[in-house]
Amino acid sequence: MTAPTLSDTFALGGELVVHRLGYGAMQLPGPGVWGEPADREGALAVVRTAVEQGVDFIDTADSYGPFVSEQIIADALHPYPEGLVIATKAGLTRTGPGQWTSVGHPAYLKQQVELSLRHLRLDRIDLIQLHRIDADVPLADQLGAFVELQEAGKVGHIGISEVSVAEIEAAREIVDVASVQNLYNLSNRQSQDVLDYCTTEGIAFIPWFPIATGDLAKPDSPVADIAREMEATPSQIALAWLLQASPVVLPIPGTKSIEHLTENMGAAQVRLSAEDVARLDALA
Repeated sequence: MTAPTLSDTFALGGELVVHRLGYGAMQLPGPGVWGEPADREGALAVVRTAVEQGVDFIDTADSYGPFVSEQIIADALHPYPEGLVIATKAGLTRTGPGQWTSVGHPAYLKQQVELSLRHLRLDRIDLIQLHRIDADVPLADQLGAFVELQEAGKVGHIGISEVSVAEIEAAREIVDVASVQNLYNLSNRQSQDVLDYCTTEGIAFIPWFPIATGDLAKPDSPVADIAREMEATPSQIALAWLLQASPVVLPIPGTKSIEHLTENMGAAQVRLSAEDVARLDALA
């Protein structure tokens, strides 16, 4: 069997070296990111296959399920292979399918991280991310909860999610921000200024919802045209575009399908020319 072509690497927090094309575990739970999946064995198989195909960076959250995603990752992979980096998040609570509420009280955040440690069967979380800033709680208190856990050896690095450049700068006054996770893809570039900032500062930028091809994947779209020319799929082109957008970008496409997982991993071998990139850039 031919070894998969892997993406190049990035050092998260200047320390954790991972291949840039990772796996996002949001789709592992049931509909609405709630409860157990209909096919749990299939979910376990996808996670195992991701690692077999070279993924060494998995992104999840306590709110995915809640906790179902973390439990599936642990059941599939523990004891974890050397070099695997698992990132999780805290700061969104769940009251039902598709419902998400920000809670940034320090005691709550610390409680959730302790639960994540238990569900992931870890002594230390490599990267903990504040899932959303709670506007009702001082940012210093929210990030301070993670700092306390970091000082206790339970957290390695700290990241933030869905933030502006100003919010990143405010966070950096409190902690060493290792990563930023914002919505960003070929058709939604509202966070372009955030990506530019992260590129300049060497901060990992983790785009969630990276394969939002939608209309761009239609047979007559420019993405589909380029995909056909390169004997690739629209999803592979969208991921390749992200990988070439900046060396700090770590896309985390998620799926419950081994077929789609393999397709996504194939993006690492797609090389876009300057002309291809210009055609894709024009779609924004």
